[in-house]
Amino acid sequence: MRDEPQQPGWEPRDRTVHTPPTPPTPPTAPARPKRRARRRLLPSWRTLLGAFLLTGLLLAGGFTAGYLLVDIPAANATAIAQSNVYLYADGTQLARDGEVNRENVRLDRIPAPLRHAVLAAEDRDFHSERAVDPQAMLRAAWNTVTGKGKQSGSTITQQYVKNYYLGQERTVTRKVKEFFIAIKLDREKSKDEIFEGYLNTSYFGRNAYGVQAAARAYYGQDVEHLDTAQSAYLATLLNAPSVYDVATHPENRANAVARWHYVLDGMVAENWLTPAERAAMKFPAPHKARPVTSLSGQRGYVVQAVEDYLTGRGILDENTLARGGYRITTTLEKTKQDALVRAVDDQVMSRLDRNGNETDRNVRVGGVAVVPGTGHVVAMYGGIDYTKQYVNNATRRDYQVGSTFKPIVFTAAVEHGAHTQDGRPITPNAFYDGSDRRPVEGWNGPSYAPENEDGGSYGQISVREATDKSVNSVYAQMAVDVGPTKVRKTAVALGLPQNTPDLTASPSIALGPATASVLDMAEAYATLANHGEHGTYTLVAAVSKDGQEVELPAAARRQAVAREAADTTTAMLRGVVEGGTGTAALAAGRPAAGKTGTAEDDKAAWFAGYTPDLATVVAMMGQDPDTGAQKPLYGAMGLPRVNGGGAPAEIWAQFTREALEDTEATDFDLRLAAGAEDMTFPDGMQDPFGPGDGTEPGQQDQQDGQSDEELLGPQAGPRGPQGKTPGGRDTTPGAGRQQQAPTGPGPDGPTVGGAGTGTATGTATGPGTGGGIGGTTGTADRPPAPPAPPGQPQPDAGPGAGPNGRP
Repeated sequence: MRDEPQQPGWEPRDRTVHTPPTPPTPPTAPARPKRRARRRLLPSWRTLLGAFLLTGLLLAGGFTAGYLLVDIPAANATAIAQSNVYLYADGTQLARDGEVNRENVRLDRIPAPLRHAVLAAEDRDFHSERAVDPQAMLRAAWNTVTGKGKQSGSTITQQYVKNYYLGQERTVTRKVKEFFIAIKLDREKSKDEIFEGYLNTSYFGRNAYGVQAAARAYYGQDVEHLDTAQSAYLATLLNAPSVYDVATHPENRANAVARWHYVLDGMVAENWLTPAERAAMKFPAPHKARPVTSLSGQRGYVVQAVEDYLTGRGILDENTLARGGYRITTTLEKTKQDALVRAVDDQVMSRLDRNGNETDRNVRVGGVAVVPGTGHVVAMYGGIDYTKQYVNNATRRDYQVGSTFKPIVFTAAVEHGAHTQDGRPITPNAFYDGSDRRPVEGWNGPSYAPENEDGGSYGQISVREATDKSVNSVYAQMAVDVGPTKVRKTAVALGLPQNTPDLTASPSIALGPATASVLDMAEAYATLANHGEHGTYTLVAAVSKDGQEVELPAAARRQAVAREAADTTTAMLRGVVEGGTGTAALAAGRPAAGKTGTAEDDKAAWFAGYTPDLATVVAMMGQDPDTGAQKPLYGAMGLPRVNGGGAPAEIWAQFTREALEDTEATDFDLRLAAGAEDMTFPDGMQDPFGPGDGTEPGQQDQQDGQSDEELLGPQAGPRGPQGKTPGGRDTTPGAGRQQQAPTGPGPDGPTVGGAGTGTATGTATGPGTGGGIGGTTGTADRPPAPPAPPGQPQPDAGPGAGPNGRP
């Protein structure tokens, strides 16, 4: 027999057995591979059930394992927390903060209104809920992911576990431990024990841990004596201790009061407070803080500013920082810090009579110096003493910046290539109508006609001279020409916070109603000094704990405005120092640019200026030491008025001279915008110096023999550097009479003489006196002076400046 290959599907034959032939297989229908594939994509009910059971077993196993493996640890080391050490940039010690302030109290000592207020603020279902609330945790996670803000979703039990056993780190590991410890703790301790522990470990700000320490820190009494309104305020602080401390941050009062109302409404909703009792509540302002004496002098202000910097940028949270153990190297330089304190003492504090002069009791000073190229804050003056005046005058945001805002308006004009209403580009030499109460044109909102200082009218005046004299009507119109919204955006780009109070896009923005801080303005002026390149200020160079460095955010630098816009502004502000309202700054002995400013009703006086190496802003403020109300500075230091060109500019000059005494003086390297160097004149008026004849100020014009003053008109003094006319209208007290230009300080700056004429209301002429450049200074920064004290010369009464006349 032959060996034959077997056909596929055939059984092998046993040749010894007779096998009947296999009948043919009937044909089958073609397969449907697509439907079979589709069925495989849909899991069967058995698969789904198995997956569900497996998931449940895994979760149950994970829960069991976590519950068995995670034990309740010993309490953390908060009770023996270390101090934080603050260092100067060179490593020498600046300050050491105090130890944790805490006094534990039993739950029966804590009044019911306080317990209810805390529950209303943090966890209203505490007594009936379980230790953890997975639904709330998922909701908080979802809100965080979707950008609705970070939320913890933690119960009071979980918060207590975090405070007492763990830490404030935002890690998954910590959250998992917190979850299981809370469950165990809830089974081992009663709700009252947990609540008592929570109330004794929570942080309330002012270095106070627990309700007893908080009651003493904020209201100077033991916890059992707190009333319902005070209790609700302490409960408010749990959400954000530093932010809601209205004594430290008065600018946040509205937010704190809103949170306080939320707590009271929650108490009503839970029937812990009747609507009638709720309606009778008044916000209980806390007492002034009483910091530890180790933070006296400037140390406490610096520590407070550094803490705000670290917590505000998310580098460390408040609770973690308060536990201590950190070495924090600041950017402050000791020699410059000492120089700023010395300048304030010499120019202001030594001249005050707090016992004999009521106004001198109200005087406050704030100052900040920033290096333009790095953004490092190298000096800060927050007040006379942190243990006596708790609010940091360098960082508070509740005083108007006045005319120091006007350079920002001009910068915006150059940055956006703005034009006047008649189509001329805005440059330092562009002319505006400087008439008093001139309504702005091109504004679609309500009519706005700001008053100039003392009702002064200047007619056609260049932007350069209007800046020297701080003419309100010119800058209000310029703000409209640029666009108030663009002005606001430029201010924010230069360094002012987006949420600066009263930084409103309207014509009045030019007069400086915004209440930016001294530090904010120093950052903005440092950007101008750095040719328009902005770098957010920094107070901290390094942070470490137990030898481990804490990561700091990288310095972000960007071109906020074009270099030409910043440099053209600098060139114009040099005129303010050389022959405008800021001539006291010449005492620094090096090239400088700056601007004076005065808040409404003379409640603050500013000088903001810079050299190529250092930008510094100084402000004097009036505040009643008893009530905290803002007060005018009339009569301070025995002067009828205090203005930006006086003590603030004098502080600036002394500090800058001493701070840079080992630094070679350098001039500004400026790149000006097109048209900034060309002299332009109103229609029909010819250039009295001729095109390109090189005629020096004060010389006779070679073409017609007329003097500069005859050609420029009676309001113009001799033309100073860069075509300025720093002479002009004398606004010193008594300027309503024809007289020879006086010597001594004028209302917004020292009187400056020169080789030309010093005029009084454009009528009287005579040789100028003094050591400055050309003529006398003018201003538009203040209302009329009040009557002088008996025995002193009475200033002339002039037209008063109303609210719209404020810079």
